[in-house]
Amino acid sequence: MKFTKLLVALMLAMTSMIFVSCDDDKEDDPVVPTTITVTGKITDSEDASAIAGVSIDAGSTSATSGNDGSYSIVAPKEGLLSFSKQGYVSKVQDVNNSTTIDIQLTPEAMEVETVILSGLTTGDMTLTADKIYQINQKFVVSDGHTVTIEPGTILKGAQGTGSVASAFIVARGGKLMAEGTAEKPIIFTSVLDNITVGEKFGTNLTEIDREKWGGLIVLGKSIISAEDGDDVAQIEGIPGDEDFGKFGGTDPEDNSGSLKYISIRHGGALIGDGNEINGLTLGGVGSGTTIENIEIIANLDDGVEFFGGTVNAKNILVSYQGDDAIDIDMNYSGTIENVVVIHGGDDSDEALELDGPENTAQDGLFTLKNGTFIKTGGQGSAADFKSKTQGTIENCVFKGYGSDAFQLRANFDSENGCAPKSDAYSYLVQDNPRLVLKNNEIVASETVETLFKLYTGVAACAGSITNEMLLQAATILDTDNNKVVTQETAGLGADFSAFEGWTWSKDQGLLD
Repeated sequence: MKFTKLLVALMLAMTSMIFVSCDDDKEDDPVVPTTITVTGKITDSEDASAIAGVSIDAGSTSATSGNDGSYSIVAPKEGLLSFSKQGYVSKVQDVNNSTTIDIQLTPEAMEVETVILSGLTTGDMTLTADKIYQINQKFVVSDGHTVTIEPGTILKGAQGTGSVASAFIVARGGKLMAEGTAEKPIIFTSVLDNITVGEKFGTNLTEIDREKWGGLIVLGKSIISAEDGDDVAQIEGIPGDEDFGKFGGTDPEDNSGSLKYISIRHGGALIGDGNEINGLTLGGVGSGTTIENIEIIANLDDGVEFFGGTVNAKNILVSYQGDDAIDIDMNYSGTIENVVVIHGGDDSDEALELDGPENTAQDGLFTLKNGTFIKTGGQGSAADFKSKTQGTIENCVFKGYGSDAFQLRANFDSENGCAPKSDAYSYLVQDNPRLVLKNNEIVASETVETLFKLYTGVAACAGSITNEMLLQAATILDTDNNKVVTQETAGLGADFSAFEGWTWSKDQGLLD
């Protein structure tokens, strides 16, 4: 009996020791937290901008993102975070024991208002970036009126040819204030382009999708030299009885407005008998006008054509034109600086088509400098120096052009024994040249003699072009530091950085 009592006492003591031991173990175990502090930044999925005022919910806690899109919240380690803000698609994210979670929210699809532009303006207008503007037939900024286009605005031209071809026209005396930015360029394109509000690029058209609408035409009161009159002429494709098609005058400092960071895409519809619309037509535009940071992509006709005038142009990019990239005519006397031409596709002509005056006004001397011209395919030459071309081309690089890359016209009098007449060739070789090419490079394996071709428009005098003439031109070009090289000189030609971040050509890899 005593043994039994002793055994019971021992068992109770052992049980007590076990309970004490268990209690001691509980006190020694660390407390494992079930929550975690999560930080991050919330941005827009389309433009990567910070989004302020986003509600973040972790169940028992909540927070709101700051002006820079950042947030901090205590959340369950294995819980969920929900992100919501009006105008954006809500998002739920697993915490999954993460301390940093960055989130992109997608804007909700909104029905975009389309505004039709057609006919003549009746007063000043402002076009805003929250709408799509559709150009039906001809939209004309009338004399005395100003149309302002906000950065990021998209304008789409309707399909059609001839009298119903779509074109945005600035008449003499009208002004277009279209100042985009690299972040928000102004886009002129086709109704077939799926680009929408807030975007820089569509996804369904390519560099060979041309002639889907018309183009942009700016007409001023500056000096021209046209065959049908020095002072005033009618732009091609616009009927002569339409006053809004007239251009030219006597004011070299005329101001038609300001065009900056503008991309003109997929145009060139037929506007008149044998006339397609250029991407950008500048007729008699004066030096008071600003033309900077302009892209023309996939236009059936010329990229930019200068019909006389005195306007200067800077940072011009033309890609996959159907005809000529830069066309100069009618005594143009401005400066074109920092030009890139990507000469590609299956329907191109010249990178440069250069003409001089057509009437008694003869003093217009243009300057084209710091250009890079790259042939990646298609037809045509680097430059055609046509009737009485007069001006200076300097510090330019030409790549991808083979034999006869440069065509130089010589003129003769067929009724006077094929006596020489003034033309591009004579302007190049005369003692005080009116046509100057200096400090240019041609990247090729040929010689200057094979790269330059002399031709004449007078068939009866074709035999008057001699090897001596070609050698004389080659000697002058060599004297003015024009070179044929196998590797271009660094720093010569165009500055491609001017076209980064906002051009369709760069986005599609055409400048790489």
